[in-house]
Amino acid sequence: MPTGSGKSICFQMPALLRDGTGIVVSPLISLMQDQVEGLKQLGVRAEVLNSSLSRSAQRRVEQDLMAGEIDLLYVAPERLMTDDFIGLLGQVEVALFAIDEAHCISQWGHDFRPEYLHVGRLRTLFPGVPFVAATATADGPTQRDILRRLHLKAEDLYVTGFDRPNIRYSVVLKNNVRQQLLRFIRDEHSGDAGIVYCLSRKRVEEITAWLVEHGVRAVPYHAGLPAGVRQINQERFIAEEGLTVVATVAFGMGIDKPNVRYVAHVDVPRSPEAYYQETGRAGRDGLPADAWLTYGLSDVVVMRRMIETSGADGAHKWVERHKLNAIAGYCETAACRREVILKYFGESAEGNCGNCDNCLQPVETLDGTTAAQKVLSCIIRTGRRFGSSHIIDVLTGQRTDKVVRFGHDALPTFGVGTELSVAEWRSVIRQLVASDILRADVERYGILSVTRAGEPILRGTQTLLLRKDPAPVRNKKRSGPPPSVGRHPELFEALRQTRLALAREQGVPPYTIFHDRTLLEMAAHQPADINQFGMLHGVGSAKKERYGEAFLAVIRRFS
Repeated sequence: MPTGSGKSICFQMPALLRDGTGIVVSPLISLMQDQVEGLKQLGVRAEVLNSSLSRSAQRRVEQDLMAGEIDLLYVAPERLMTDDFIGLLGQVEVALFAIDEAHCISQWGHDFRPEYLHVGRLRTLFPGVPFVAATATADGPTQRDILRRLHLKAEDLYVTGFDRPNIRYSVVLKNNVRQQLLRFIRDEHSGDAGIVYCLSRKRVEEITAWLVEHGVRAVPYHAGLPAGVRQINQERFIAEEGLTVVATVAFGMGIDKPNVRYVAHVDVPRSPEAYYQETGRAGRDGLPADAWLTYGLSDVVVMRRMIETSGADGAHKWVERHKLNAIAGYCETAACRREVILKYFGESAEGNCGNCDNCLQPVETLDGTTAAQKVLSCIIRTGRRFGSSHIIDVLTGQRTDKVVRFGHDALPTFGVGTELSVAEWRSVIRQLVASDILRADVERYGILSVTRAGEPILRGTQTLLLRKDPAPVRNKKRSGPPPSVGRHPELFEALRQTRLALAREQGVPPYTIFHDRTLLEMAAHQPADINQFGMLHGVGSAKKERYGEAFLAVIRRFS
């Protein structure tokens, strides 16, 4: 099921209805803490058992487990599979086992965790206990791998869909990425919470410093920071409003913050699964959100190099190449982006979603066969020893010192490409690299070579459709309040401040009290009494009793 669509309910409710304790396997401490805090706000007896607890706290949780006083217990796979913990489970009644972020079980998953491989043993050790595995981003091979490793059958697989219609997907060509990012945040998401993903720690530090220098509240997060700093920055992001975290992919899977209004990638992710998982951090409350990505030729080249120089075996490298080709194709497509990514996950899509850049501003395509043939021929005739700039100089008839020195002004391909500008030729070459028709060797100054996929194009037995890059368009600043604050922005902000004050008193994230969607309904409907308050989205009996009067007092002041 899509991120934010309620996968947790699929194991939380059965665990509460069955006798015993539900054991939930979760990969990250922060994710466990987040979910347990939310459950406690609802009156559920939930606990975590992980290395963040003191020994005395761990003993208390184990004693409560033995006494049958825990409804849901969240544990990491490393602890779950220890002999001591399995022995402990043998002495209590287990309602069910739930494997969250189940793609981690699969060797083809985008976030492979070796510890998850042993979880399937529980099926043998506890044959009468139901199993539930939940994930948002598993393609066909990963789904089949999860079934196999957990000894489940094909009829045990439920796929409800991957679409997140509230997220607007956009891809822009890199052209001073820091300025592009700053403009996007200022124009579209000033004051909103967001996540900016970068490929390297150095990039995280640079982008964070740039945003802070230009007035954006931002903090970094990557594995090179001291653990205490990472913890503080993550806690600030969870507890504060309107903070941006600039991070490597080490950040995000453990974040259940519902009002993240944008996720920006300043580098291309390594796979569609990684991209969809990371963009899934946005708009979990169902309100409008943005997934914004900058993309360039260097991204594909660097990612290919990382794959080829990794220590993975041939099968894993093949899978990684396939995933990179898929994400590059997503970036280059002129079709509906939602259609492309949903088809990758095996879901049919009609296209023209009305909420991606290609549907909102359709992109022109052109027959690029002749242009591609000129590029491929020029690369071959120049001896497969040069990068894109030199190839473009030859095609456009530029008698540079380098072109003359190597005698390339005498080649048949010299000057045959004057019908296109330098920028247009760069676009052609970028798309050929993204399609794996060309390879660029990053260790040898970006030297271009022709792959087997280019041979039928050279022979004229295959045609090629290319995207015509649109001219850069500056985002228009939105007029009036953003849709995320509704028609009563002053009341919404007052309700938000009340929520923040209550959260600080209790030491919990604000969204565990109420989501933004609930605050918007309060502002829109302005309930007059506690009974009307209890009819709002996200207000159950426990929260109505606990928080009703505090929020009604704010509403009465405004109405």
